[in-house]
Amino acid sequence: MLNQNFLEEIADIYNLLDSIKKEYIKGIKPILIKNDPIRFTNPHMVPKLSKIQINRGLGLITQNTNILKQNIREFEIITGQKPIITKAKKSISGFKIRKNMELGLSVTLRGKKMYAFLTKLLFFTFSQIRDFRGLSLRSFDKSGNFTFGLKEQTIFPEIEYNPKLLKEGFTITIVLNQSLPKYQKTSIERILNGITLFKFLHFPLYEYGYYEKYLDFSDIKNIWKKKRILKRKRWSQE
Repeated sequence: MLNQNFLEEIADIYNLLDSIKKEYIKGIKPILIKNDPIRFTNPHMVPKLSKIQINRGLGLITQNTNILKQNIREFEIITGQKPIITKAKKSISGFKIRKNMELGLSVTLRGKKMYAFLTKLLFFTFSQIRDFRGLSLRSFDKSGNFTFGLKEQTIFPEIEYNPKLLKEGFTITIVLNQSLPKYQKTSIERILNGITLFKFLHFPLYEYGYYEKYLDFSDIKNIWKKKRILKRKRWSQE
């Protein structure tokens, strides 16, 4: 017989699959405000998804028109939106790069396309990654946004596997909107808010349970300080 917690988790996933945006407005947001009214005194203080940026650096192979067109087509199939071609801001002679040379592709998703891509990412794409262990908490930046990389495009269901296909990865940044008061506008507060939201969205954060055994953030900070000192010692010995 299935336990109650497992049934509740299945129900949450079905609600997310139906509509992540609707589940956020009607389910996640009210729960966060109810469970932590001191932290979220105002509904606008609850973190929310703002946009998803998907980038791919191609380098000098963009000079091949056929390869560039193929990559643009892949972006359109995966994201449902035509990408922007990114160009070099300055010349770098050592890498044979000239100013305004085409070097990569970029897409910014908002609204329905953002939620559709996120649903596909959470419940279909991650499961296709071989030996996937989850996403690291250290991928949060100081603003509370989350950036991670995917090694190849074949993990997306829209891309048909072809052994001759040139495998190219992505860098995906999930940007959060956090309207925090001045006393909470710190990197730690933003990251904690991001972790909270991602937990409710069923993001596979593999390091989350590791931090549950510590009482507060100062303990975690001391642990990371010790690790940095050990790394410096190893480097000096090498």
